[in-house]
Amino acid sequence: MNTFIMILSLMLALMFSISLLLKFLRASSMLQHWKEYGYPLWFMDVIASLELVGVIGVISSFWFPRVLTLACILFAILMLGAIHAHLFRAKHEPVMALNAVFMLICSLLLLWL
Repeated sequence: MNTFIMILSLMLALMFSISLLLKFLRASSMLQHWKEYGYPLWFMDVIASLELVGVIGVISSFWFPRVLTLACILFAILMLGAIHAHLFRAKHEPVMALNAVFMLICSLLLLWL
């Protein structure tokens, strides 16, 4: 695994770790977004759990490189859902989806590399 892939993987794992902590800890900003999306609150735990699985996958990919592909596919699916939630369910301005777009691009870049 080259240095760029390692750094990008760790950056993605850190970003998703922050996201899942905000969900599990029920941060007020996350609760507000969830209300705007119109999703049930229990679904936040499901998404946070899937993000945790992805983070564990990225970390384990340093020993088992093929796991990175699965983690990045999971992340890409989650980010497509996040973009949809921001733009279509909550009708947020596109700038609100930029973080999800960035994380999607990072996931796809890791898949491609």
